[in-house]
Amino acid sequence: MTKILVTGATGAVGSAFLSLLAGQDGIEVIASDIRKPADLATGVKFETLDVRTTDPERVIAAHRPDVVVHLASIVTPSTRAFAHEVDVVGSRNVLEAAIRHDVKRLVVTSSGAAYGYHADNPVPLREGDPLRGNVEFPYADHKRQVEEMLAVARRDAPQLEQVILRVGTVLGAGLENQITALFHKARLLAVTGSESPFVFIWTEDLARILQRAALDGPAGIYNVAGDGALGVSDLAARLGKPVLRLPAWALKAALAIAHPLGLSKYGPAQVGFLQFRPVLDNAALKRDFGYAPTLTSTEVFELWRKAAGL
Repeated sequence: MTKILVTGATGAVGSAFLSLLAGQDGIEVIASDIRKPADLATGVKFETLDVRTTDPERVIAAHRPDVVVHLASIVTPSTRAFAHEVDVVGSRNVLEAAIRHDVKRLVVTSSGAAYGYHADNPVPLREGDPLRGNVEFPYADHKRQVEEMLAVARRDAPQLEQVILRVGTVLGAGLENQITALFHKARLLAVTGSESPFVFIWTEDLARILQRAALDGPAGIYNVAGDGALGVSDLAARLGKPVLRLPAWALKAALAIAHPLGLSKYGPAQVGFLQFRPVLDNAALKRDFGYAPTLTSTEVFELWRKAAGL
């Protein structure tokens, strides 16, 4: 019997992952999150767990899982301090409890954002490229910090196997997030001279990758994205929408006014998010991890677009 604890289990990815595990012979699954979902998969146990607290210690000590799949994260927090508590402090709490209680394997969903949004990023990015994050973009900065923490643990606690998944933009039918909010606007926003490429991974593909990572896949670090990338011109053509292209300086000036007034979630420091999006190479995922995504980035976007009625 393999016992698997999943944090952040009630999101779209967690729900798809639990559906794959539920009822599978030889597996006991404990889902956890801050509140119990109404539609928990049959046969899955549930524990209330807030990663910011001592809950990871309590739950991991009580259940002694063989594998912890750490999905708990936050993309659009109310404050930077709250995001840090969830992403960085929460990950530290889970990691330390896993080491203390002899967990055999830790699977963590990191992000391509850990590489950062930089003009000199290689295209595409490979797993050996440096993780630089961006101090001005909390999500990228926090993912970088978490990965640095995990690297220290690989050195100091090598008995804990790690599978680190640097995930591109996750899309699926009906899924909405801060990225899809851009696609619902009347015009797509772009920085002059940048195609702002996106790489997508299908929710179901990510769930299957997590399943392999938790059970019989190799340890290691893997970029997770469908083949190919779509620039803003490609996205606009598929959506039948125009593109508003602004010079970086003009966009920064506009956001410098809009952000303090609450008209935009982003300030001028985040313009790099549109200019220098990381394009992930998925060769190691296919070659070394042994999983080829079912859908390309284009096919994932089309699945989402049709479901969104756009």
